[in-house]
Amino acid sequence: MNKDRIAAQLYTVREFTQSPERLGETLRKIADIGYAAVQVSAIGRMPPEQVKELADEAGLGICATHVGYDRLQDDLEAVIREHKLWNCRYVGLGSMPQSYRESREGYAAFVREMAPIAARLAENGLQFIYHNHRFEFARVDGTRIGMDYLLEETDPAAFGFELDVYWAQAGGGPAADWVRKLKGRMAVVHLKDMAVVRDEAVTAELGEGNMDVSGIVQACRDIGVEWYVVEQDDCRRDPFESLAISYRRLMREMSSDH
Repeated sequence: MNKDRIAAQLYTVREFTQSPERLGETLRKIADIGYAAVQVSAIGRMPPEQVKELADEAGLGICATHVGYDRLQDDLEAVIREHKLWNCRYVGLGSMPQSYRESREGYAAFVREMAPIAARLAENGLQFIYHNHRFEFARVDGTRIGMDYLLEETDPAAFGFELDVYWAQAGGGPAADWVRKLKGRMAVVHLKDMAVVRDEAVTAELGEGNMDVSGIVQACRDIGVEWYVVEQDDCRRDPFESLAISYRRLMREMSSDH
C-alpha cells in the first residue's frame, strides 16, 4: 500500500456534494487531507464532464463509483462512457435491490441479470464490483450465506467485489478472513471501524473502534488490493475530520510496510 492508493468515498460527505460549487470545495478539502482519489457516490446531478473537471482541479483521481441498479440495466452505455471519461476502471453497485435479498430465487435472479452487464463492462476494459452490507451474510439456500452464493455463482473474470469490512464484521467476521477469501476477486476495499456507543454498533474512524485495522490492512496487502477506500456511513463529528483521522491511521499502517 502507498499513499497514492488511498481514496475517500464521497458518500461520507454526501451533504457537501450536491452542487458543483460544494463538490469542488469538498474535493479540495479531501485533497488537502492527503487523499489521492475519490469514489464517486451520492453526488448531485451534474454533467460527468464537470465532475471530471472538478476532480482534476483538486488534483484527485476517480478510482471507483457506485452506480444505481436501474442505470446499470437501462443506461449502461452512458455509464461506460462516463467511466472512460473519468479514467475510472471500477464500476460499483452499492447493494442489490431489496426484492432480491431474502431468498435463493432472488439471488439467482440478481446473478442472472447482472451477468450480461458485468460482461459488457469487462468488454470495455471496466470491472464490475459489488459492495456488501450485512444481509449478504444471512443464509439464502439453507446451507450457503449470500456472499458465498455470489462468489460461487458468478463469473470470476467479470464479477468482482468491494468488501465493506464493517458489514463483514457485523455479519459474523472476522473481516480479515473475508478479505483473504476474496483473493483474486477484489481490487477495491471499503475501510471503516466499528465502535460501540450506548450499546449499539456504529461506524467509526479507523483506529477509533474495536476492529483489527492492522490485520485487515495486512490481509488487503496479502491479496493485492489496489485501492484502499475510506468510508464512514455516519459521522459523530465533522465528516472531514473523520476522513482526516482515518487517513492518518492508514498512513501509520503504510509506514509499517515491509
